[in-house]
Amino acid sequence: MVEDDAAINDAVTLRLRAEGYVVAQAWDGPAAVAACAAAPPDAVVLDVMLPGYDGHEVCRRIQAARPVPVLMLTARDDEADVLAGLAAGADDYLTKPFGMRELVARVAALLRRVDRAPVLAAERAARPGAVLTVGDLVVDTGTRRVRVAEAEVALTPTEFDLLACLAEAPGQVCTRERLLADVWDWPDASGTRTVDSHVKSLRAKIGASRVRTVHGVGYALEPA
Repeated sequence: MVEDDAAINDAVTLRLRAEGYVVAQAWDGPAAVAACAAAPPDAVVLDVMLPGYDGHEVCRRIQAARPVPVLMLTARDDEADVLAGLAAGADDYLTKPFGMRELVARVAALLRRVDRAPVLAAERAARPGAVLTVGDLVVDTGTRRVRVAEAEVALTPTEFDLLACLAEAPGQVCTRERLLADVWDWPDASGTRTVDSHVKSLRAKIGASRVRTVHGVGYALEPA
């Protein structure tokens, strides 16, 4: 739990411990990076505004050392701020003020997703269509690599899983609810804004025209 506001840090830590988690605390960026290096965590709850390194820099540093699911906390519901967090490698975000029940549920969903990842990767790799092609976009689910017009594109793990889910049924609409369930293992529709933010981040990397919005429903992957 990384947060420089002691009241928030302590409150979240106590709640997570009450749910059965072992929680280490840090109050600034350098301490967070050092704590993750000393005892690699299963998940990180990370505030954006921190002394030393900000949350985006912390996220980049800990992800460079070892992939770890990150739930980012932001005081600003600003699209640029959210996209910066996702680009740094965050898997999900919550805007302050937030409810403790929702935070606990999202942490649990992140950890379930980590547990399911090897199984899902093996299932996808074993399918005959492990290499998914949509126009000049190629998604290799075995090697988890993506090419656009023969140029390799670097995606975060969540962006890759989102793209792979859309690429399995090109042209067909995937509802936000289905994407939440398949990619985030999120049991209800309360995280639909997370889907929207990740789609914006994905579009910035593969081209905006490739992901079609069906207003009020979801998204579809199309050839450029």
